[in-house]
Amino acid sequence: MSTAEVINTLPDADAILRQIFGYQQFRAGQSDIIATITAGRDCLVVMPTGGGKSLCYQIPALMLPGLTVVISPLISLMKDQVDQLRLLGVEAGYLNSAQTPQQQQQVIEGCQSNRIRMLYVAPERLRMGSFLQQLQRWQPSLLAVDEAHCISQWGHDFRPEYSAIGELRQYLPDLPIIALTATADDTTRTDISARLRLNDPLIHISSFDRPNIRYTLVEKYKPFDQLWMFVRGQKGQCGIIYCNSRNKVEDVAARLQKRGLSVAAYHAGLENSQRESVQDAFLKDNLQVVVATVAFGMGINKSNVRFVVHFDIPRNIESYYQETGRAGRDGVSAEAVLFYDPADMAWLRRCLDEKPAGAQKDIEQHKLNAMGAFAQAQTCRRLVLLNYFGENRQTACGNCDICLDPPKQFDGLLEAQQALSCIYRVGQRFGLGYIVDVLRGSNNQRIREYGHDKLSVYGIGKDKSQEHWVSVLRQMIHLGLITQNIANYSALQLTESARPVLRGELPLQLAVPRIQNVKPRQTARTYGGNYDKKLFAKLRKLRKSIADEDNIPPFVVFNDATLIEMAEQCPVKAHDLLLINGVGERKLERFGNAFMALIREHLTGTDD
Repeated sequence: MSTAEVINTLPDADAILRQIFGYQQFRAGQSDIIATITAGRDCLVVMPTGGGKSLCYQIPALMLPGLTVVISPLISLMKDQVDQLRLLGVEAGYLNSAQTPQQQQQVIEGCQSNRIRMLYVAPERLRMGSFLQQLQRWQPSLLAVDEAHCISQWGHDFRPEYSAIGELRQYLPDLPIIALTATADDTTRTDISARLRLNDPLIHISSFDRPNIRYTLVEKYKPFDQLWMFVRGQKGQCGIIYCNSRNKVEDVAARLQKRGLSVAAYHAGLENSQRESVQDAFLKDNLQVVVATVAFGMGINKSNVRFVVHFDIPRNIESYYQETGRAGRDGVSAEAVLFYDPADMAWLRRCLDEKPAGAQKDIEQHKLNAMGAFAQAQTCRRLVLLNYFGENRQTACGNCDICLDPPKQFDGLLEAQQALSCIYRVGQRFGLGYIVDVLRGSNNQRIREYGHDKLSVYGIGKDKSQEHWVSVLRQMIHLGLITQNIANYSALQLTESARPVLRGELPLQLAVPRIQNVKPRQTARTYGGNYDKKLFAKLRKLRKSIADEDNIPPFVVFNDATLIEMAEQCPVKAHDLLLINGVGERKLERFGNAFMALIREHLTGTDD
């Protein structure tokens, strides 16, 4: 019986999850999303990278009767997704400009005959009249929009070509839509829903937390030497190093190559063939490190990236979060290291100053300010990230540089109350710099025009420096006591969490201002779990051999988390191997015997 025939016999989403995709249970929210979309209701899904977004439309695609169309921004990502689905026995295809007319026709015929269940296309294709006519004939059952933040001007990666997606409603008014993204604040989510014309959507927001990623900031003093110390300590693990310019990418890659590292440069200035070669080598574990601009990574669906380094500070927190999220997608521990120099921020500000004035520039300015505040944070870095995305937490993570090497603390309750009172008394309509000026009693015309020099809070904090008040206010933002309204010129506004602080009902410890200066660890963090390390190494070697023979990336066979579970459980029978997460019926049939044989040999000592 073919996989397609097997799928048709499976009674529900849980059975498809187990037998096709090889997972024993859904993650939080997935089951509700799948039930909602199969019932015909629109959905907006915000999940972190590696959080299981793809299953939220892939399983409905196998449950619904017709075609599912998936909007994906990059050719490489389409191909990767389709290859993985085909490996599972799922009929999927893609249409893009890199295909020959004959290849495109084969895919179109597969859709017309109902053989293909999932069709991946770029958003630009929706502007083609002939394709819209085909969609009207096919009457698809579902439209999935991946990287949905690209449709919003408030997002960090606005792409005009995404605007065509919302217009599809004119041609297919009853088509259910599921929009998915890893990074969208409240303003961006509202904009996505409006631009896609979602009808009363279920909005699911997963936790943005990636607990397996350790966040570290390193103040630059000898940048390349610091970088080399960190990368050398990773002992062969694969990673990505981001730089803000092509010249720096080339320079860093060349210097690392001279030190004997398996590394290559990647940026938009290279020929397509060069970029494809680097990406292919990295996916297949034939290349340890890629030094890249942000042009690299969006199309990388590689689960075993163990570290991401930002050698320069990114332009916004959304980019930082998405790029660091490319590490540890298999759930195994990973590193995110940010190298910081205030001069890098100054360079980004100069670049921004050269842009014409307007709403888009204001948005970018707000996001750059937030990124700078993150770098200067004196509180748990994970809390800063989560609070930025509206996920208010109070408990530190214990897995970032601030938690592992805490800054000195002081009783900040009085100063927090003074700041909160000031924000409230000026009507919650002014930004951070203005609030600092009022607190310090600045004699500027704007304050006098508004009459804020007459307020009781005017000059109440004049005994503290400007840097001190900026640090206090930024920490209060990170703690979720106040928020910046991006739609209103980054005005500071009180949250519900501010009330008990204003009333003095809670103690409040703040950090003495400083920039964290931590040397990167010289050894890679080891995998967690009580498993056989020698067996794990053998399983990885077997995986690489199979992947090379089939010309596919090793993680497509099984990811590291699956191999770790094998090395822990040591399954030697088919029904036991099926209980391992990531092993479905098709992969059991294709790869199971080889892995079980290796495990048996290891247990009996006959493989030495």
